[in-house]
Amino acid sequence: MHFIPQNIRFLRKQKGWTQEELARQLGVKRSLIGAYEEGRADPRISFMQLVCVKFNLDLDAFITMDLENDEGSSPDIEGKALRILPITVRQEDDRETTTIVPVKAAAGYLNGYGDVEFIEALPTFAMPYPELPQDRTYRVFQIQGDSMIPIPSGSYIMGTYIQNWNDIKNDQLYIIVSRSEGIVFKRVLNNIMDGVLTLKSDNPSFDTYNVKLQDVIEVWKAVGMTLLDLDFNGNFSAPQSTEELKEIQDRLSRIEGKLK
Repeated sequence: MHFIPQNIRFLRKQKGWTQEELARQLGVKRSLIGAYEEGRADPRISFMQLVCVKFNLDLDAFITMDLENDEGSSPDIEGKALRILPITVRQEDDRETTTIVPVKAAAGYLNGYGDVEFIEALPTFAMPYPELPQDRTYRVFQIQGDSMIPIPSGSYIMGTYIQNWNDIKNDQLYIIVSRSEGIVFKRVLNNIMDGVLTLKSDNPSFDTYNVKLQDVIEVWKAVGMTLLDLDFNGNFSAPQSTEELKEIQDRLSRIEGKLK
């Protein structure tokens, strides 16, 4: 027994999409969506792979599980199921290249992260740094906002792909890609036992919050950064913990109070 028709219908309605909208998202005809949902035709494996990429699902779960009645099932924390991660390579030597996701492509990345054509359309380069192991997959994300000062908005953060989320270390820097928050650069507390990742900012003005594991699409451990602002006067030796930054802010407030 399989649950393909009802799972397609459930996933579509969960997004609030019509059959026409789902067809447009997947690049197929609307009549196919109707036929698959009504069980009048069995979808090809290529179509089911498109659905799994779009909704970040394991193919086996999509076919054999009733997703509507099993919505609370545990996410694939260890990466044992297939997570589709398109990469790019240089034609001349088949060497894997690094993809850059600028701010202007961030919204598109949430829909196209598993689409080979989308990834290939982004800027790429061969990672030049000898300090970084060459047997890993890297991606560079441009960040926006002031939540991680002294790292300024517009910086490019290099990350290495984390397949097993149990490997996430507390209070280290990661790029988290999720359906609920998009692409964010934060310090992370690994609260997998509670079903969440806790995301912290180095700027004490920003609140700490949780992201459900079911919403997480990709995790990348930050390994370096590139800054193009030559006029930047920030001090990267500044304290790294939120508590230390908060203490400095409190001291400055007390000094300002005495000067008034």
